[in-house]
Amino acid sequence: MTALDESRNETEGNPPKVAVVTGAGSGIGKAVALAMLKAGYRVALVGRREQVLAEVAARSAAPDRALVVPADVTDADAVGEMFERVRSRWGRVDVLFNNAGISAPPVEWHALSATQWREVVDVNLNGMFFCLQQAFRTMKDQRPMGGRIINNGSIAAHAPRPNAIAYTATKHAVSGMTKAVSLDGRAYDIACGQIDIGNAATDMADQFARGILQANGQLASEPLMDVNLVADAVLHMAGLPLEANILFQTLLATKMPYIGRG
Repeated sequence: MTALDESRNETEGNPPKVAVVTGAGSGIGKAVALAMLKAGYRVALVGRREQVLAEVAARSAAPDRALVVPADVTDADAVGEMFERVRSRWGRVDVLFNNAGISAPPVEWHALSATQWREVVDVNLNGMFFCLQQAFRTMKDQRPMGGRIINNGSIAAHAPRPNAIAYTATKHAVSGMTKAVSLDGRAYDIACGQIDIGNAATDMADQFARGILQANGQLASEPLMDVNLVADAVLHMAGLPLEANILFQTLLATKMPYIGRG
């Protein structure tokens, strides 16, 4: 959407769509937030670090359409307050990119501490659930009713890496939530889908290029893909009419180990 298109939409009573992007301060979330702002969305940038979010908003194509909302997604009350700020500012939510996530140290699973396990579950599962819940409530009650939720899964939702049980378990759980919300959202014109990403070039993926443990016990460098390809894919999912839904999309570097993790 160009600035002219946006101006025309505003004049015709069709303001830009409103998107909430969690984990918007870095990596995939940052790339998606910037792409959505460039495409004409109003975007709430959500994350724990306010200054980092403000820097993303400042470098965007339209800082006037960016709302910086620092929040901890593991805190249900904070998530509720975050969505209330978005509704107060723009009146509705059309898209949630449910993206915030972390991983645990790559240790043998039986050596993982209870604290490390809970931290991953709290962000990747509980945090996603709290954001899903608030987005669903908002989309169900707003007029016109409906919206789209896009969960960031992972290829770990299908095949694990060595020493990654917490990340793998939570990403499998995200797939279950995606299916449940997709089913329960039908009555309210809420479409829910998931993008499973493999080896997007972000700071978090630098270790893949340097060399990472493979299923055969060897260390190997893995190819990466441009993170902006992920942003393009999310934009495509977000831009579909609500009568259609990409339930699951897998986007990965073509030559990376995935099928059989080899």
